[in-house]
Formats: sequence, C-alpha cells, structure tokens
Amino acid sequence: MNQDSQFSGSEDRSNTSPILIVPYMWIGDFVRNHTVVRVLKERWPNRPVDLLTTSLCAPLVDYMPGVREGILWDLPRSRLAVGRQLGLAKLLRERNYGTALVLPRTWKAAIAPALAGIPERVGFVGEFRFGLLNRWRWGEKKLPRFIDKNAALAQPHGAPLPPEWPVPQLRVPAEDIVRWRQANGLSAGAAVALAPGSVGASKRWTYYPEAARLLAERGLEVWVIGGPAEKGLAQEIVAAGGPGVRDLTGNDLRNGVLAMAAAGVAISNDSGLMHIAAALGTPTMGIFGPTSPYLWAPLNGLAATVVQDKSVLSCQPCQSTICRMNDHRCMRDIAAAEVVAIAQRVLGEAGARAET
Repeated sequence: MNQDSQFSGSEDRSNTSPILIVPYMWIGDFVRNHTVVRVLKERWPNRPVDLLTTSLCAPLVDYMPGVREGILWDLPRSRLAVGRQLGLAKLLRERNYGTALVLPRTWKAAIAPALAGIPERVGFVGEFRFGLLNRWRWGEKKLPRFIDKNAALAQPHGAPLPPEWPVPQLRVPAEDIVRWRQANGLSAGAAVALAPGSVGASKRWTYYPEAARLLAERGLEVWVIGGPAEKGLAQEIVAAGGPGVRDLTGNDLRNGVLAMAAAGVAISNDSGLMHIAAALGTPTMGIFGPTSPYLWAPLNGLAATVVQDKSVLSCQPCQSTICRMNDHRCMRDIAAAEVVAIAQRVLGEAGARAET
C-alpha cells in the first residue's frame, strides 16, 4: 500500500507548493469545506490553498479566509465529459500543485488531478480509484460524520480525529452589507431572513407563509432568501405576509450571502443557506425533520435547533426523501407560532449581546 510521504510525519514549514481541494459542490457541503482549508492552513501556513468550484458556489470563495483562489470549472454531472476533464487537467498542471485532496469518493472527481500529474493525490479509495489516487485512505465508513470524512483527509495519515474541528468562516466586509441594503431599498433595522428551500422536499418546513405573517404583525421586517427554484414559494410567502415581507430570491448566490450577513436572525431548513448563515455568525435557527442535526447541522452551532421530540415520532430521523409512515409529521407538527416565538427570543438575545 502507498503511504503518505510529505503529507505525513513532521511538517515542512518552508514548503510553499500550492494545494488543491476538489470538494463536494452542494452549497452546504462547499461551506463545510472551509474547515478543511483551516486544517490545512494550520499545518502549512505557507502553502496556498485553492478550491475547485462550480459557477453556483464560486461567490462563496470570495468570503473564505485562507483561500487563495477558486478554480472555476463546471463539469456536467451526468457524463464523463472527457474533453472538459482534459482541459481542467491542463489548467491544473500549469498551476504546479504539490498536493490535491479529492473529497468526493467518485472515480470522476479524481480524473483531472491524476491527468495533471499532481504529485500527491489524497482521498478515500471510494470507487476503487487505484492509479488515480496515490495516497489512499481507508476506513471512511467508520467516521461518524460527513465533516469527519472530509477533514480527516487534511490530517496526517493515521492521525486521530481532534475533539473539535475548526469551524467554517465566511467574512463579509461591513461596507458590502451597507451597499447591498441600499441597492435593495432596505432599512438598517434587524430583519428576519427566511430560507424556505432545500434539496429535497421532505426537508422543507410547511408553515413559512404563516410564520412570515406573524413576524410581520409583530413589526419585524421579513426577507425571503433563495434561488430561482424558490421564486414561487417566495411569492406565496409575500402574499401571506403582506407589505412587510420582501422577496429577495435571485439567481446569484452572492445575494444570499449578503442577505444572511445583513439579517438579525435566519430561519432555515436543513439547507445550504443554513450553513452560510451560521458560518457568517448570524444567529441561525435550523428546522430539522427527516435529517439528523448531529450529522448535518453546521459546526458553528445554531442559535436554536427546532426538531420534534423523538418520544413523539420514533421514526425520526429517517434520512428519507419520502415519508412512508407519518404523513410528514416531523415537519407538519412544528407550529408557526412556536418558530416565531423562538425567533423573537433569539433576536432579543442578540440585541442584548450587542448592547454589552
């Protein structure tokens, strides 16, 4: 079996060869990648770290401390795209990477780093990627959480998991937030950002329209944040909530980052925007139904985790995209009034901290 060479043992602080991370490209997972960046920078402060990124996730790179550059290269999900892989390999070769961390366990994710001849290509064996990776790691299935699987690849071979990983960080300059508010005609007061979307309908809470109405009735400004897929839902929420509710969905993820940075509190399903809000330091409420907060909540911590009592629903979490037992009660039984009350408490606590 191949063993790590410079990627294990004592660290050479004079090493300046750049490192490439090939990450998972879902938004929430991409935010989690910043933990991997931070682990690498602690080990090698003088080695630049780049992230391969898609057009969707590219705006996040601008707000990630410690990332030198995002390498924008959209590869199709449904096919190999040999020509695109060759083009990416040529680009990577020109950048003289010393190490590549291939986080996805797919064969396809390891092709370009191998064709580029990057000397160290680290990843779990996954889809039997012998020849594509040359610093194999085993035991992925024994690691408890997604972040453990990813960040372990940034550690020396065989190193135990730390008690805590460094948390993801997104940093938005204050002047960018001011400009964004002005461009959208928003006041400087605290607002509640709602993120009603998610990958998978089963993770979407039922009562965002009612919650928006209750929040607006209490004099709070409410923003609906999301992408093009949430436009119809945003219009429904605005119609229910009235003039105090704004549809701020759009095509550019940068808009979502700035909205979450400007908000006083974020209410979100288990989604990418939940991870963005938490990494920004915005007090974030995560609503969980079929998925486990232990496995999927942000490392940053949540101001409130909203989840049904397991003594009421023993089937939760089921991790399933379709409810076959309780007609989606894990989400339907979380009342809008309960979520609004928690949001008001979180806002009050954030205001009290700001005054001290």
